[in-house]
Amino acid sequence: MTLPSDTDHSPAHILVVDDAPTNRYVLATTLRRAGHQVTEAEDGTQALELLSAPGPPPEIAIVDVRLPDMTGFEVCEHIKNTPATAALPVINISASAITVNDRAQGLNRGADAYLVEPVAPDELLATVTATLRYARARRRAELLAHRLHLLNHFTLALYSTTDSQELARVTARAAAAIFGCGVAAMLTTPEGRPLVAHTWQDRPGRTRPTEPQVHTMAAWPWRRDQPGSQDRPSPEPEPPCLPPGLKDPAHRRTVMGRAKSERPPVVVVIDAEAVTTPDDEQVLAQLTQASTLALEALRSYSEEHALALTLQRSFLPERLPENPRAQLAVRYLPASERTEIGGDFYEAISTPAGLVVAVGDVAGHSLDAAMIMGQIRHALRAYAAEGHPPETILARLDHLLMSVEPGATVTLCVILIEYDSDTLHLANAGHLPPLLRNPDGTTFFVQEHGPLLGLGLPHPPARKITAEPGALIILVTDGLIERRHTDLQLSLSHLAETVSAAPTGPEEACTHLLEHLPPDGSDDVALMVVRLNAARTA
Repeated sequence: MTLPSDTDHSPAHILVVDDAPTNRYVLATTLRRAGHQVTEAEDGTQALELLSAPGPPPEIAIVDVRLPDMTGFEVCEHIKNTPATAALPVINISASAITVNDRAQGLNRGADAYLVEPVAPDELLATVTATLRYARARRRAELLAHRLHLLNHFTLALYSTTDSQELARVTARAAAAIFGCGVAAMLTTPEGRPLVAHTWQDRPGRTRPTEPQVHTMAAWPWRRDQPGSQDRPSPEPEPPCLPPGLKDPAHRRTVMGRAKSERPPVVVVIDAEAVTTPDDEQVLAQLTQASTLALEALRSYSEEHALALTLQRSFLPERLPENPRAQLAVRYLPASERTEIGGDFYEAISTPAGLVVAVGDVAGHSLDAAMIMGQIRHALRAYAAEGHPPETILARLDHLLMSVEPGATVTLCVILIEYDSDTLHLANAGHLPPLLRNPDGTTFFVQEHGPLLGLGLPHPPARKITAEPGALIILVTDGLIERRHTDLQLSLSHLAETVSAAPTGPEEACTHLLEHLPPDGSDDVALMVVRLNAARTA
């Protein structure tokens, strides 16, 4: 597409204001012969009414100084003081007010030029051309500044998007706001799904929506040509959203951007008439590139998130032990709002003394937190397999953490379920209190706890509790119940109410809890439900 050349000398719409019909005729005839469109007014009141009427205003006004209802100076001041016409150039003209003071007064009160009648046609046309050249250059500069301001605003919005649909919608909204026309923005999500967001409707006769509509495309309508803005669409298929006026490629402007040659492009399609200067081309290209880079960031985030989840899950137990003393069920949900690996974990191991279950959380979200989690979990298994009671396990883990990872802290709740009795041994190092539900549906928290692991402080003896067969033990990390601006005690009360109405099966209870306490995605969630069976008799 070839952009139009300099338009400073193109014809303009000019308002001529003069109460003398002869003077008005001479001025209008000279301007019309030069190709300009002329609107005439015989006094200041009529001129101001024409300027306030709907529709595109004139590009320039030639105003006689001596008018019957007001002076040309007053007309000029009114034009310059009205926001809608403040940028309209005004040329004062007069056959009587020709002194230096008159000309100075006209210029001081807002006129852009001052002509003395009789004025030669060449001088009139040259003055009009010079005034138009300056006014049009100023309008172009103001428009470019406005578009660059919008480009900066929407670039920040593009880089703040969190998913592909939002990115497509913001891209279309940005192009529509910058260029003031219908827009279609197309991209391929990191999962390989083509999306299109458009600001015009795909059904004729319907009102154009105020917000871009996002749809999934059945097939990608652009072939992989050379990257950059010179890519051209394949003849078929057309994007489903284009109105009839833009089916013809000559009537639309298409810009493509790729972060890498092998990537599907980001495509922006707009009305060709909206792109009229090289500056417009640059702004559109910059917007497309910003959207492309934002999509690449989303793609990198998606890949890193998938890798982090794979690594994170590799640190957790592959399966739970089958033990006649209890039925176990767990759920692990990673945080959806961050790529970093978390430190939430769970463990269950059969030992000679009984079944040991535990849920813990390493402070922070990072690869270091995940590595500490792996060390603590494996050390926990080793200490439990050696037959140590829960409080000794915590003390040894605390010593290990102080030795190998000084400064790190961990919350951990360990429970030993004896084989041959209904006794539970609970040791809690700063973790959320475990919740027990009796077979009759009543619930209670075991509130006693010791300090966090990693502080080097002594840990109290384990709390001994008797629990009947059929009782449920619920261990959770804070991602399940803690919410910003919500008191923790209210969250714990809500957890107890939810558990009291949960099914008795561990798997069903886990599902019930996640349905009624949906995580907000800001933190990892580890959930373990233990249903006690009858103790083994001697």
